[in-house]
Amino acid sequence: MNAKDQKRFKVMLEESKRDLLQSARKTLMEDSNFDTDDLPDEIDQASSEYAHGLEFRLRDRERFLLKKIEKALARIDDGTFGVCERCEEPIAVKRLEARPVTTLCIRCKEEQEKKEKSYG
Repeated sequence: MNAKDQKRFKVMLEESKRDLLQSARKTLMEDSNFDTDDLPDEIDQASSEYAHGLEFRLRDRERFLLKKIEKALARIDDGTFGVCERCEEPIAVKRLEARPVTTLCIRCKEEQEKKEKSYG
């Protein structure tokens, strides 16, 4: 992978990281301003609690993605970004554009998914 592509992916990953962190801050600010006593009845309160639970599950998934972004940025810094961790072949740029945090080429990812499917 050339330096221009690496820089482009680094910018892309840093933007994603910034967006995730901004979203997390927004959730914290909104949650700190939320008071369940303001809700008129139990149904509204239950609905609100369900929405908050969903929001926090989403944030947990984003936290997991943030870790992947950090690892991808580290791979850019150490020169291993865009190289499949299993077969050590280059990962197609199109695949990286679709999923810049990927660590497997499409062939190795398909093999992994087949194994996972066969084990249920």
